[in-house]
Amino acid sequence: MRLSDEEALARLRAHDHGVLCTVHPERGVDVIPVVYVIDPDGYVAMPIDRVKPKLAPRLQRERNLERDPRAALLADRWDASDWTKLWWVRAQLRHEPDPGEREPALAADLAARYPQYGGEAPFVRLLVLRIVGLTGWAGTEDAAS
Repeated sequence: MRLSDEEALARLRAHDHGVLCTVHPERGVDVIPVVYVIDPDGYVAMPIDRVKPKLAPRLQRERNLERDPRAALLADRWDASDWTKLWWVRAQLRHEPDPGEREPALAADLAARYPQYGGEAPFVRLLVLRIVGLTGWAGTEDAAS
């Protein structure tokens, strides 16, 4: 069954991780697991952190978004034994570089949600994207979120 935008957003907010899809100019779709938070205005922040090792100072997802600001975030629940509990939500996103006004609150939300970010200055920067569309589906009306 199709989820309302309100229910889709509620599930996306409650979920603790998702898959970010950006567009690479040669390979096409680039997919990477991410953690995120969503502010009350529908902006999604994903950290570029100092906690996990990085291969380069500028990540491919950042370079992809500089070339093409479209992206998608997918969150889902899978249950191999009970398909009535399945659900997924896809948020269509648009990268909008933040002039810094949202970043302090979003950084605080990320640090509060994920204890691994509790240290001093855990973020190099945040990727901030605006939700421009939502699509969601659930196996049943009461599929667990």
